[in-house]
Amino acid sequence: MEDFKDSPTALVADVDCTTEGQPLCEKHGVQGYPSIKYGDVSELKDYNGGRTYDDLKKFAEENLGPTCGPGENLEHCDAETKTKIENYVKMSSGKLEGKIRNTIKNYEVEMPVMKKVLAWQQQQEGGKGEL
Repeated sequence: MEDFKDSPTALVADVDCTTEGQPLCEKHGVQGYPSIKYGDVSELKDYNGGRTYDDLKKFAEENLGPTCGPGENLEHCDAETKTKIENYVKMSSGKLEGKIRNTIKNYEVEMPVMKKVLAWQQQQEGGKGEL
């Protein structure tokens, strides 16, 4: 971890999930120990590779780095995503939170209903009736 101590782009941290780190571990779905997570803090992924320092360093060099996002990472986005981010940045926090709530509702409530209707339609047309 000492090699990354002063890095402006990398954080290597050790969290004890049995003590004061427990809420953080629960938030990120840590269920077994030791667990290694990587990626954007808002959507950490499980690391399942080798556990030696050389394995970890090689993985980091080959797979990690700046990713698309607002601010200084906008240059890493494709044109379509860049436009979306630029539009979201212009919104107030309240408006953006409302948009997120609507998207979640559409995903959790509307989509299952639409899938049922689509399956029924396909069944009526002689299709499989499944997705």
